[in-house]
Amino acid sequence: MKILISNDDGYQAPGIVALYTALRDMVGTEIEVVAPEHNNSAKSNALTLNAPLYVHDAHNGFRYVTGTPADCVHVALKGLLDKRPDLVISGINNGANMGDDTIYSGTVGAAMEAYLFGIPAIAFSQIEKGWAHIEAAAQVARRLVEQVVRERMLVGEPWLLNVNIPNRPLDQLKPLKVCRLGRRHVADRVITQTSPRGETMYWIAGSGSAKDAGEGTDFHAIAQGHVALTPLQVDLTDHARLGYWHAAAMRLDPLSRSQG
Repeated sequence: MKILISNDDGYQAPGIVALYTALRDMVGTEIEVVAPEHNNSAKSNALTLNAPLYVHDAHNGFRYVTGTPADCVHVALKGLLDKRPDLVISGINNGANMGDDTIYSGTVGAAMEAYLFGIPAIAFSQIEKGWAHIEAAAQVARRLVEQVVRERMLVGEPWLLNVNIPNRPLDQLKPLKVCRLGRRHVADRVITQTSPRGETMYWIAGSGSAKDAGEGTDFHAIAQGHVALTPLQVDLTDHARLGYWHAAAMRLDPLSRSQG
């Protein structure tokens, strides 16, 4: 089995090092690591189309790319690897990727790039920043991967999983819970500062607090100490309101003769 590992925190981040260390001695497994050169948080699915990308060999055997997380997976799959991986893993991220965060997440973006190529993929994140108990999170990742292999889940249709792990010792983590994404309130107001040249600088502020954190959400599962697993899809179609928009289109159609 071949596994490709990437992330959005950069190839030297403790999360990706711990993940690789936990997985590298799995029997019958070959692992490649292709990750960004620098932190690329909140880059989502962005691809670099207006500049060349460079790939370098790191001292620890990893390879790093001068681009985004999605760039890393794209270049690995379509240029670097001599064999298509059976599984792509992204993480372990320094901080949660729950609710609306998944739309912006570079960690999820890397995994989603693999999914778009028809490869099963998992994005792993720790809830709190700072890497506390990162080895425990890495063991959770390994155990989940081992179970996926035992259950022969790498054959058939691809899937995309988002997994969030509380920063706790392994023996204090509660069992895996399948959840839907929660929702957050509107983000905090941007932070403004004055540059040395007297210009106003704007900094994107933090995410808002949880708005929908009820039972069944990833926010609720994490608050109870569970490892939260959310299956994701790429289809953004509002299926529930297609009927409404079919009717509305009759009134909105700019090419309808009734408009004139």
